[in-house]
Amino acid sequence: MRVLVALGGNALLQRGQKPDARTQQDNVCLAVASLAKLAEKHELVITHGNGPQVGVLALESANDPNLTRPYPFDTLGAQTQGMIGYWMLQALQNALPGRQVISVVTQTLISAVDPAFDDPTKFVGQVYDRAEAERLAAQNGWTVRPDGPHWRRVVPSPQPQRVVETRLIRGLVRDGVVVVCAGGGGIPVIRNEKGRLQGIEAVIDKDLTGSLLSEALECDAFLILTDVPRVMRGFGTPEQEEIGHTTPHELRAEDFPAGSMGPKVEAACSFVEKTGDMAAIGRLDETEQIIGGHAGTIITPNATWPLASTL
Repeated sequence: MRVLVALGGNALLQRGQKPDARTQQDNVCLAVASLAKLAEKHELVITHGNGPQVGVLALESANDPNLTRPYPFDTLGAQTQGMIGYWMLQALQNALPGRQVISVVTQTLISAVDPAFDDPTKFVGQVYDRAEAERLAAQNGWTVRPDGPHWRRVVPSPQPQRVVETRLIRGLVRDGVVVVCAGGGGIPVIRNEKGRLQGIEAVIDKDLTGSLLSEALECDAFLILTDVPRVMRGFGTPEQEEIGHTTPHELRAEDFPAGSMGPKVEAACSFVEKTGDMAAIGRLDETEQIIGGHAGTIITPNATWPLASTL
C-alpha cells in the first residue's frame, strides 16, 4: 500500500518536556522505530507537526534585541521543517540501511482572504498556566486559549489548497523513496497580485494538509498518529467511550474541540469521503496494529477494515 503518516507534534515533544534538541532527537528515534516497520512493507510518506517547535522559535525571535521585528511564521515554519526534517531523515536512514530517504522543504498554498485570519484557533508553542499565558499575551500581543488543563498561544490556521511540490513528491514516492515533507502543514504561501508565491503569517494544520496530500498522491491509507489510542465520544464526561471502526457519517455526528481533535477528525473524514479509502487516528506505537485493523479509530466508507486486497 501507499501510506501517508501525519505525525503529531507531541510525538516529537511530549507535554511537559523541555524543548531541548537532544530530547526531541531521542523522541524522533522512538517514532522512527515504528515508522521503519511500516516502510519495510509499504510506500511511505511522512508529515509532522511543528506546533511546540515553532512556538519556541517564535518566542526566541520576539525576544531577540538584535531584530527589528520578529521572524514571520512562514519563515519559522521553514526553519522547523529543516530542523525536524533533518532529525527524521537521519533517524530513518539509520533505521532503513540501503533505502533512499529524503526530507523536502515544502510550501502549501492558501487563500489570503481565508476567514481563519479573523479567528485564530491553531495551538503553537509551550503550555502555560493561565496567569503566565495572559501575561505573555499582553506582553507580545498574542491570542491565548485553554488547551485541556493548560493554556497556549493560538494563531490563524487557514485551509490548505495544494502542496506546491506535489508533483515532485509523487515522483519520489513512485521511485521507492521514503519522503518526509509538508512539516507543520507546509510553509503557508499565497499567490500575490503578480501571480508569484509569497509567504504569509499563519500556521496550517498538518492533518488537513496531510489529507489533501494523501488524496493527491493516491494513497491507500492516511494515518494520523498522536498520543491518544482512539478518538473518544463524549471526551471528559462520565459517558466517554472509545470509537473503534466507524464511518465519516457517524464521526461527523459527534462534537470535537476545534483546536485539537476536531481538525484530525475533519482531515480523516475528508480523505475517506473523497477517495473511498481508509483513514485512522491512533497511537504511534500501535502503527502496525492500526494497519491491521486492531487498534486506533478506523474510518472507512462502510466501517470495514482490512479489505481482502490489503491483506
